[in-house]
Amino acid sequence: DALMQQLFNRLYDRDGKIAARGRILEDVVAAFLKMPYFKTRPPKSAGREEYGSMLANEFLKSCRKAGGSDMDAISTATAFTAQSIALAFTRFVQPRLKPNTQVDYILSGGGAKNHTLMKMLREKLEPLGCTLLDTSTIGIPVDAKEAVAFALLAYYTWHKHPANVPSATGAKHPVILGQVTYV
Repeated sequence: DALMQQLFNRLYDRDGKIAARGRILEDVVAAFLKMPYFKTRPPKSAGREEYGSMLANEFLKSCRKAGGSDMDAISTATAFTAQSIALAFTRFVQPRLKPNTQVDYILSGGGAKNHTLMKMLREKLEPLGCTLLDTSTIGIPVDAKEAVAFALLAYYTWHKHPANVPSATGAKHPVILGQVTYV
């Protein structure tokens, strides 16, 4: 998205149309996948502080150095996203699965509407035994992820149930998140 804003003055690549027209600069993808973040075991987070506009600028410089056009940079960034997801699956999920386990990857948010990204993800994940779905297949609009998540958290807080997942967040124990304040 940061590259789209910088290069095309658009918030994002609607339907992945620009990425579909560029070429993937495989050497750039390979170089960026060597970043320490991708070797770090979960739980981890890729916030905009570390992976926002500064990384986008570095990424664009690398694409231009490799002789890529603006469209190629978007295509390469999309491929980088797909390959980083597939890499995380093969490094951190697949080794914990029993052989021949079928995995349903359920996507949401804007990326689920990016046809080029979805195609690239299918190409990488389906050979590994994954089926790609989006949240609309289970009755949740792809744009409603945050609303549903906050409603679920509110429900758990209201009913005084812990809602964190220590194994995912690195917390020491389950806790009730937030508080109810009456005014």
